[in-house]
Amino acid sequence: MGDILSLVLKRLGYGLITLLVISVIIFFMVELLPGDIAQAVLGQGATEENLAALREQMGLNDPAPVRYFEWLLGAIQGDFGASIISGERVSSVIGERFMNTLFLAAYAAVIAVPFAITLGIIVALLRNTLFDRVANVLTLTSISSPEFFLGYILILYFSVKWGMFPAIASLSQDMTIMELLERTFLPALTLVLVVTAHMMRMTRAAIINLLASPYIEMARLKGTPPWKVIVRHALPNAWAPIINVVALNLAYLITGVVLVEVVFVYPGIGQALVDAVSKRDFPIVQACCLIFAGTFILLNLAADVGAILTNPRLRHPK
Repeated sequence: MGDILSLVLKRLGYGLITLLVISVIIFFMVELLPGDIAQAVLGQGATEENLAALREQMGLNDPAPVRYFEWLLGAIQGDFGASIISGERVSSVIGERFMNTLFLAAYAAVIAVPFAITLGIIVALLRNTLFDRVANVLTLTSISSPEFFLGYILILYFSVKWGMFPAIASLSQDMTIMELLERTFLPALTLVLVVTAHMMRMTRAAIINLLASPYIEMARLKGTPPWKVIVRHALPNAWAPIINVVALNLAYLITGVVLVEVVFVYPGIGQALVDAVSKRDFPIVQACCLIFAGTFILLNLAADVGAILTNPRLRHPK
């Protein structure tokens, strides 16, 4: 138990160091943008008094390292400053949108994870059959297609031609849960099509790799049914790579939704990031990027911990 705890704490320390480095990159990439930030926000018609007031408001008169540490200290406390455009606190602007993104990611994960693992087991059982070849072609097609392309294809058929689901995922406070699921089905399906392919192929590869093991051959020679060989002998030892790919794809569901949210006009944090970039609202841009980075690092940590717990060899590295 002590070995596992020390490994988890070590991974957590690496994650915090990585997040610190990323926070430096995020902050100073904005600093390196050409031109005057205050001038870019107010436009060419701004007076010197307005420019000076905005620079004072944004703290641009202080040295960059001082502003970075003030921003980092506020971010640790959940305070990312105020929006340049609206004057609202950044946390209140992106808080609800981040919850919308988490809902969309959870919606897609509930569909994709069990479907992908089940499909991966089936194609491993039916290896080199017509079903296996068709599944591989479809998954490769899904992986190779950009998210916005899949989204527009789904809109074309499910919304324009068949009229089954709305093309725009507009949300309101008085919606029922069924209305919410209906309006967010197409963006969730777009994410499902992308991540299912990765998880299915990894599950298939992990199962097929284990089927060549001696203990699997012995189970077959004893006359064990193929499905029991997979479920009782191969699958328990394949959980480590499967958990890894599931955690990484969950990270993608949260951090890679920017294009999907833009295509379906979904009010998530990805759409907020795009709007902030177009308006040059840098506090929101920095906050969104840091949240994306923190989420991705946290889920990578979960993948490492899951692999350690399911694979005893990783608990005692040589």
